[in-house]
Formats: sequence, structure tokens, C-alpha cells
Amino acid sequence: MRKPFLITPVVRLRRAVSTWWTSRTAAAARLGLDRGMSTAEYAVGTIAACGFAALLFKVVTSSEVQEMLTTLVNRALNTAG
Repeated sequence: MRKPFLITPVVRLRRAVSTWWTSRTAAAARLGLDRGMSTAEYAVGTIAACGFAALLFKVVTSSEVQEMLTTLVNRALNTAG
């Protein structure tokens, strides 16, 4: 005799969350709630990249870092030749 399949509470919760998520994303797609989201994300990413580039430029052009890089390059050239 075969035992009846029992649905555990974890399986029930997983199904409920999956159903809820599917209905939410379908409703958002119907209403067009995520229009422009990718444009905003690209804008924030571009601003963050520009800020990081400005910070990196400021660090690399500082006198201490330039001196360290010059010393490093000179050591590399002197050990090779």
C-alpha cells in the first residue's frame, strides 16, 4: 500500500512565496511600474564610476604616489639591465 504524499510546511511556504512573487511581478509588468529603472541604474553606475575615476586620478597624481611609481619603474629597469 502506498503512503499518501504529505506536503511539508516548508514546501507549502515555498509554494506560497513563489505564487506571491509571480503575482507581484505580473502585476508590476501590467502596470508598467519598472519603466526607466534601467536608465536610473545606469545613471547611478556612471556617476559612481566617474567619482571613482576622479579619486583614482587624484591619488595617482599625488607627489608621494608618483615618487613610489618612479622608484618602482627605476628598480625594474635597473634589475633587467
